[in-house]
Amino acid sequence: MTDVPNKNFELNGWHVLSLFVSFFLVVIVVNVAFTVMAIRTYPGQVSRTPYEDGVAYNAKLAQLNAQARLGWRAAARAGDDGAVMVTFLDRAGRPVTGLKVAAKLERPATETGRKNAFLPETAPGAYSARLGGLSGAWDLSLVAHDAAGARFEAERRLTWP
Repeated sequence: MTDVPNKNFELNGWHVLSLFVSFFLVVIVVNVAFTVMAIRTYPGQVSRTPYEDGVAYNAKLAQLNAQARLGWRAAARAGDDGAVMVTFLDRAGRPVTGLKVAAKLERPATETGRKNAFLPETAPGAYSARLGGLSGAWDLSLVAHDAAGARFEAERRLTWP
């Protein structure tokens, strides 16, 4: 019989080095892959027109300041049969009459079913319109103008049964 040498695995420096390099190579490849996927799916661009958005924001701030100087207050509520009712009062609590009121209703989570309407004045300072077919929660955005050009904007969530 011949003696067969027992060949046990021995961990030497080259094995440790190759494991160490392989580990960091896998980490680097995964990081590069995730970085490439992140950049492709979201390039970091929030708006395609950032300058114009900034100008519009400044105009919105100016409009809100002018609206605050007016001192008008608006109260909106959901009426029966899909009616939208809005009342306007001035700083002294008197009704604001003669307004042209445009309303937009849309669902909070989707743009489908959006409704636009003009609300005629039904009583001094009271504006309403029946839109019909409304149930559940809707976001109301309204814009009111008077004859002198004053502008008032408001938003409110309304709920119909």
